[in-house]
Amino acid sequence: MSPIFGIKNGYLDEQFIQLEELQDNYNPNFVEEVVTLFYRDSARFLFSLDQALGKRPLDFTKLDNLMHQFQSRSTSIGAKKVKTECTHFKNYCNAKNVEGCHTYHFAFFLI
Repeated sequence: MSPIFGIKNGYLDEQFIQLEELQDNYNPNFVEEVVTLFYRDSARFLFSLDQALGKRPLDFTKLDNLMHQFQSRSTSIGAKKVKTECTHFKNYCNAKNVEGCHTYHFAFFLI
């Protein structure tokens, strides 16, 4: 996906363009390395989220903290769509909406 396509369709924001501007001849793989690290962290995050959602009663504070971390990482690379989905999930946590948390966490697998 090209950055322009990603921005026009709401997947990326201008932060991603700023990352691209940091890439130069001395660090030609900068963006690739940052995005690869984000994907690795995302896999660990989704595993932790699944673990937390499997416990009863749900620890909404822990879920909110996990989501806050993921939202921060998403913001840092310009992953606008992920950041938006994190906000929605956090709203379910703040409302202590068990069904919403369980239903909505699948959105992260569809992004």
